[in-house]
Parts: sequence; structure tokens; C-alpha cells
Amino acid sequence: MTDLRLAPRTGREVRVRAPGKVNLSLRVGPRRADGYHPVATVFQAVSVYEDVVATAADDISVSASGPQADLVPTDDQNLAVRAARALAARTGIADGVHLHLHKGVPVAGGMAGGSADAAAALLACDAFWGTGLPREELHEIAAELGADVPFLLMGQTAVGSGRGDLLTAAMSRGEYHWAFGVRESGLSTPAVYGEFDRLHPGRDRLEADGDVALLHALRAGDAPALGALLHNDLQDAAVELAPDLVETLSVAEDAGALGVVVSGSGPTVAALGRSRQHALVIAAAMTAAGVADSVLTASGPVPGARVVAGSDVL
Repeated sequence: MTDLRLAPRTGREVRVRAPGKVNLSLRVGPRRADGYHPVATVFQAVSVYEDVVATAADDISVSASGPQADLVPTDDQNLAVRAARALAARTGIADGVHLHLHKGVPVAGGMAGGSADAAAALLACDAFWGTGLPREELHEIAAELGADVPFLLMGQTAVGSGRGDLLTAAMSRGEYHWAFGVRESGLSTPAVYGEFDRLHPGRDRLEADGDVALLHALRAGDAPALGALLHNDLQDAAVELAPDLVETLSVAEDAGALGVVVSGSGPTVAALGRSRQHALVIAAAMTAAGVADSVLTASGPVPGARVVAGSDVL
């Protein structure tokens, strides 16, 4: 398939790139009456990207290319389409737009690829249609679309509360290098949360105070300390639904990772390396052991959704 980044220009277009994320910590409270779980999380945006190109069209439509593109819905279930429709409704725009997604973030892998598409689509449509909404309004729309979407607009490192959509920027020093073990068969986020509820029937509150040391490690740029403090309340639920994750986690640990954690609702396994080269070594170990369908390496933190230079912005 043609790489979107190398695709020829065919008319006025806006290109936006948005990163994936890893949850350095994810703490989950009991299910509320509205079906949502309160969370306390620390996000880091990483250099695995979704690229979105907005071009003229009669209606709002979407297409996809890249790894696992065949798994991406191209109807109104697609978060990028929903983002475009939400922006149009907010601003009174009646124009159409075609959104082409080039996938780089694993699909249903716990790294928020769909949310990155939504964040990129919001920014792309805002620039393409010339609606010029302030960032604060884009964040309001993002929060309506999904808990992770506001963070993918923001990027870098942030503390999330509520459903994860209430964000506070976190200080972070240095660069962190990751290896990701990816599986072709994703995990349903609702299914993982359902399993979490089954495993924790007596949980009556959110334990939100456990990340003070982790935030200190980020401020100090202390990768070994950060690795030791990686945490995910959903990890046991993900492992129950995908037991082979135990082996993936073990191989990464045996390769000397500073810390290993299931990313978000899984099944992607995130392993923190001592350096860029060490992340490559961990990725090679996962490949050699056959415990991942593919591997990625990335660094963080990185910025959130950004218009790519050369775009035709109104």
C-alpha cells in the first residue's frame, strides 16, 4: 500500500499527525451508574503515529491504509468521522470532507489509535474548513468523543482524571525509549473493563494517590525509577482474556526492561528500555521468542496532534 506520507498531492489538502499513547499508570475505580469507571492515569504520548489527510468531498467519508487498515471501520462508527460530524455540528458547517487515515498505531491495542484519528480529524477539519475554533473548544468536542481524545490533542505527558479526559500537564525531563509487542487480535476495551469488574467485585473507591513517586521520577528524568513504578489496574483483566500475554511480559523482563506493563486495555505490551538501542534489543527478543505478531519501538514524550508543514490551511 502507498505510504500516506509519500502520496502525491491531488488538490487542496490538510495533513495532520497525531501520536499514540502509553499509560505509565492507570488506576481504575468501581463502575458508576452511567457505566463509566473513574480513572486516575498518567499519559505519555509516544512516536507511533496516525496520519490523517483532509480533502474536499461532497459528504463526510473516511478511508484507511497501513498496518491493520482492514480492521478499521469506514462508516459512522469511525471516530474520525464522528469527530468531523461533531465539529460540523458545533460550527454550522455544511461542507463535506474526505479523511484518509494512514495507520501507525496498533488497532484495538490499548495505545489509542482511534482516539488519535479523532484528534487528528478535529484539527484537520478545523484547518480545512477554516472554522478556527480555540483549542479549548476543540478539547470540549474531543472529550465528547472519547476519554483519550483530549490527551492526543495535547500530547507530551499529562495526568488524567474523571474518565481520563480531565487533564493536567505533568513535568517530565528527558526522553524515554519503548519497545511495544503488538498482537494482531485486539482486545475490546468494554470486555476488559467487564473482566476488571468481575475480578474486583468489592472495589468501592478509586485509589488515586499512588502516583506521587512516579511523577517525581518523571520530573527527575529517572528512567529506572519510572520503570519500577509502571502500573496498570487493567493488566490482570487483560491477561485473563489473553493469557499468552504472560509470556510476552516475561520475555521483555528477561531482556532487561526497566519496567513492563500492558498498555491501557491491551493487548499491546510496553517495555521501557535503558536507551534507544536497548529498546531495539527488547523488541528483537520479543520477535525471536515469537511472543508478539509484530514489534514497534518509539520514544516519548512527543507533542499532540499537529498540522503537517505544507498543508493548505484556510
